[in-house]
Amino acid sequence: MSIDPAVYARLREIADQLPKVPGIGKVEIANGEIVMMMSPVRRHELAVLRIARQLNTQLPSTHPGYVAHPGADLEDAGLGRLRCPDLMVFAEDALEREQPSLLPHEVLLVVEIVSKSNPENDYEAKVRDYAAMGIPLYLLVDPRKGTGIVHDEPGYASRTHFVFGDTVPVGPWRVDTSGLLTYA
Repeated sequence: MSIDPAVYARLREIADQLPKVPGIGKVEIANGEIVMMMSPVRRHELAVLRIARQLNTQLPSTHPGYVAHPGADLEDAGLGRLRCPDLMVFAEDALEREQPSLLPHEVLLVVEIVSKSNPENDYEAKVRDYAAMGIPLYLLVDPRKGTGIVHDEPGYASRTHFVFGDTVPVGPWRVDTSGLLTYA
């Protein structure tokens, strides 16, 4: 699952130097490869916004100082992984540090909204990667089907399936999925 540290360092260096390309959102590193991710569609971004809004309302009472925030990178150099989750829950002060990415031990939850173009990545590779990183919770939302899965417990031994419209427990939080839309 991990790659040679020197190979990963070189991949990271290349990824950091890639020019911005229209239509390409973020760059990830997995399985010894640099992967360019397509920019998300509007309903994808709406799901991120609505979930973040709900979590940010609850976090002050469960985890003061934490935020649900999109846009940050998650890096585990030991595994040779750079991921760009759609949304993560972590301490807000982590954004004040100089390091370019969050580290797995800083993250309580990752949220991925399944893309139309590469659903296997969210269902297989990211489940494996986030579990290996030790991320406690992984919320997978699939607007293609109007369903999702909450992965929890060590190694994601427990999986709770849901359909849009359900209110889902995600660790200490509850996410109402009735406002999520399927892709057209």
